[in-house]
Amino acid sequence: MKIDLPELDEKEIKVRLAISMFEDNTVSLGKAANIAGYSERTFAELLRERGIYPIRYEEIDLEKELKNA
Repeated sequence: MKIDLPELDEKEIKVRLAISMFEDNTVSLGKAANIAGYSERTFAELLRERGIYPIRYEEIDLEKELKNA
């Protein structure tokens, strides 16, 4: 059986690995950005472009955030 895999360069492999690890809660946004070779802001934009929300609201103390708003 032959499996045809898409041609991916090293950069895309790192990006996909970082996204996967971020989605699995294995790494933080900052660590995932580092793995992918991007700044945190650029990586967050890349996530949004792919339909992934970079902020995990369950990790934020919403009551505290609302008090500070």
